[in-house]
Amino acid sequence: MITKDITEAIQQALKDLGVRTSEAELTHPAELSHGDYSTNVALIYAKELKMKPKELAERLLQGLTLNLQKGQTFVSRVEIAGAGFINFYLSKEFFANAVREVGDDFGKNKIRAGEKIFFEHTQPNPFKEFHIGHLMNNIIGEATSRVLEWNGAKLMRATYHGDVGLHVAKSLWGLRRMEPKMLDISVLGRAYAMGNEAYEADIAAKQDIIALNKALYAKSDPKLMKLYEEGRVVSLEHFELLYKKLGSSFDIHFFESEAGEVGSKLVREAIGSVFEESEGAVVYKGEQDGLHTRVFLNSEGLPTYEAKEVGLAQLKRKKFAYDRSITVTANEQNDFFKVVEKAVEKLFPELKGKLQHLSHGVLKLSTGKMSSRTGTIISAESLIEQVKKLVKAKVEEPASAQGSGLARREMSEKEKEELSEIVAIGAIKYSILRQAIGGDTIFDFEKSISFEGDSGPYLQYSYVRAKSVLEKAKEVLGVADVVDVVDVGNVLDARHLTHIQHVQPTTLERLLCRFPEVVERAGKEMEPHYITTYLTGLAGTFNSWYAHEKIVDASDPTSPYKVALTSAFSIVMKNGLWLLGIGVPTRM
Repeated sequence: MITKDITEAIQQALKDLGVRTSEAELTHPAELSHGDYSTNVALIYAKELKMKPKELAERLLQGLTLNLQKGQTFVSRVEIAGAGFINFYLSKEFFANAVREVGDDFGKNKIRAGEKIFFEHTQPNPFKEFHIGHLMNNIIGEATSRVLEWNGAKLMRATYHGDVGLHVAKSLWGLRRMEPKMLDISVLGRAYAMGNEAYEADIAAKQDIIALNKALYAKSDPKLMKLYEEGRVVSLEHFELLYKKLGSSFDIHFFESEAGEVGSKLVREAIGSVFEESEGAVVYKGEQDGLHTRVFLNSEGLPTYEAKEVGLAQLKRKKFAYDRSITVTANEQNDFFKVVEKAVEKLFPELKGKLQHLSHGVLKLSTGKMSSRTGTIISAESLIEQVKKLVKAKVEEPASAQGSGLARREMSEKEKEELSEIVAIGAIKYSILRQAIGGDTIFDFEKSISFEGDSGPYLQYSYVRAKSVLEKAKEVLGVADVVDVVDVGNVLDARHLTHIQHVQPTTLERLLCRFPEVVERAGKEMEPHYITTYLTGLAGTFNSWYAHEKIVDASDPTSPYKVALTSAFSIVMKNGLWLLGIGVPTRM
């Protein structure tokens, strides 16, 4: 890699001046006019060598030039800037070769090769609706897991369903009173809201629900269990449809009904060593670890969420010999996981340091945070449908009314429906993945579906625009291989490379080459937003280049190179969008 060559040249130049170090950080200058890479080593080591930073930079420059020439790297020149920064400019030959290397796996690396990760996310509960909190979790979890895989890790994806507990008893209580003719997810949601309201307001109803909960754990009421199984199946089937719509899948599904039994046994066996009895319950005294006390078995002897997490940890460690177990949840569960993970580590010392809680903010609409406790939740499906309607209205606008300049051919109703859904889901995903994971997201309907600028549809449209150029190239230049986007090198044969001296590297090439670095950083920090930000800048650069260049021109000897550059852009955009879980339409 070019960065390795430059770093080694810097280290050697420092060594020649008496400095021995493995640290030689390279960054990208804020302004592209200042080069492709920059280092501040002269500022760092000037004091040690009793020189001014600029003086040291000048001394280093001599050695760097010789070292880079020996290595026959693609650095065209090295310059000193400011107080002593050293800037490196890559050659047009480097970028031409880099464009040739862009293929389907461009961006993949092996920095996490050999690392095995149990990755849990989404966690919707049967008998309740899949709400926008689950949607946010799914989008973040899916994107992060894809990024980790592209960085070489082996993943076991899991989700965890709360199929027992008080929320299920509340829903069943409501169903018994509603006596619906058929069950679907909306009926279950209304039943839960009814049961929750009764539990909070009516002492008799509360006692009934508590009794139902005990009966569920004991499996003592056949009629109740039949209703339970029917509701559970309806919920899980609905979740699978949503996973498919969102483009996510899981290797394994865990359930609280199973984890609860395992956890209860483990907690009871560890009373006196890890846990202790307190007022009829079994607790973990977190104060010993600078945390707080939490209940693991309640006074009824039933497992709480905490005990179920203990059972889940046991189930996971038996299923997959992982190096790290990552759980994605909202940041309101941070304190819960601090205590539970500490208790789990004491039960299973071999898991110490392997458990990680990746927490995210909440998704808010104009009415603020939504809660399932009130029964007024916004379901994931309803949000998708709202955005989808707005997108479809744009799709059906006459071309003259479209400020985005969309110029689409006639579409069937089925095509409009499919396009609207893929764009709507892309809009939602982009809105969530455009910022760091820990913060809240304020979802803006109109901004999210804009076909210009900072949005998912803008990235999708940029990709489709590039594909249309490649289609035209197939007709005019006869380069079918580019259209297939299989091997950019096929269009950069020896004949075309002879014309590259007429093409100076553009901002587009320079940004395209940074994609692997962005993926690596996103993988190291588990932050997909780096990819989102990069793709937005890349799309803007491509669209600007597209507006000023005639890409397909049979009379222009540089046209095949421009087509190859367009193909490279389409591959990088497609790969980046795939990492974010955002689909790419065939046309818009």
